[in-house]
Amino acid sequence: MAKLVALYRKPADRNAFDAHYFDKHVPLAKAIPGLRRYEVSVGPIASAKGESEFGLAAILSFDTFDSLLQAMNTPEAAATTADLQNFAQAGVELLVFDTKEV
Repeated sequence: MAKLVALYRKPADRNAFDAHYFDKHVPLAKAIPGLRRYEVSVGPIASAKGESEFGLAAILSFDTFDSLLQAMNTPEAAATTADLQNFAQAGVELLVFDTKEV
């Protein structure tokens, strides 16, 4: 499976962030063609050194890396990306990669 991981930095107003994220952003992202699974973190995000700068992690799964790349070139993905400016002012890191089971 291929993954897109979005690491959202802690927002100034977590309630406003959560309201927009779950009410507006998630439905936009769920409309992206080829999306197979959408997971989000629950509770605090820690690093090996303790508390991290991130307040939410989202993991979107696709069948293949090619299908992920194709999905990212759709109008649905463009709308999802454009929506980031509406709630992710603290910043977001987007990572994409293929995976294999070992």
